[in-house]
Amino acid sequence: MEQGRGCEEVRPPYASVTAHSSVRVPEQVRGEHTHGEPPPPRPEVRRHSVRGQILDALRAALVDGELIPGQVYSAPALGGRFGVSATPVREAMQQLAGEGAVEVVPNRGFRVSERGPRELAELAEVRALIEVPVMLRLARSVPPAGWCALRPLADATVAAAAVGDRASYAEADRAFHGAVLALSGNTQLVAVADELHRRSQWPLETNPPASRADLLADASEHTALLDALIAQDVVVVQSLVREHFAGSGG
Repeated sequence: MEQGRGCEEVRPPYASVTAHSSVRVPEQVRGEHTHGEPPPPRPEVRRHSVRGQILDALRAALVDGELIPGQVYSAPALGGRFGVSATPVREAMQQLAGEGAVEVVPNRGFRVSERGPRELAELAEVRALIEVPVMLRLARSVPPAGWCALRPLADATVAAAAVGDRASYAEADRAFHGAVLALSGNTQLVAVADELHRRSQWPLETNPPASRADLLADASEHTALLDALIAQDVVVVQSLVREHFAGSGG
């Protein structure tokens, strides 16, 4: 099937996926404000911006396998690595602890959670129970133009896989799946599925992170699925989505 056949040039109503970049502490916000109005809360904006960047960097390090399962990392040491204080690192790690990526070790820091094949299989099973019926329903109801708008997101997964950028691929992968599910109009579904998807992307304790070949194979499934959705071939869609969840964590 010719890729993108039947699609018009449509700018998708989704945020573009960009490659992961290294953490940079933002410069002080500059600018003037109208006389008599209070100035913007610069320190608070700066703090949240740094914390968000650190959180993104830590998630990328988890996906890349730079943070090793079972090892303990202290906030001051990680802060030194990123060139920031321990405070935003500690706050970001607390959020990751709530997501199950790390465990708090009193007076020491945070231990990266150790995950086995069974946990990954359970996550894949739950994701399939949630996403497969929705995708099949959407395959019967969404017109081809709606699927065409997702082409740049599928292409983004291929681009990230081609260079072996695991962190960027993880973001592009979730963006594609999230955009598909968003067509259902169920925001709660999208949020729950995204959380499960993120958890499935963390590497196993006994396996190395996904290789470039693994990423390319997973990305090709996105492209094939989108082609089938555009063609409104429900039989092929059903086969592809079940195979997708039965394979990797993508």
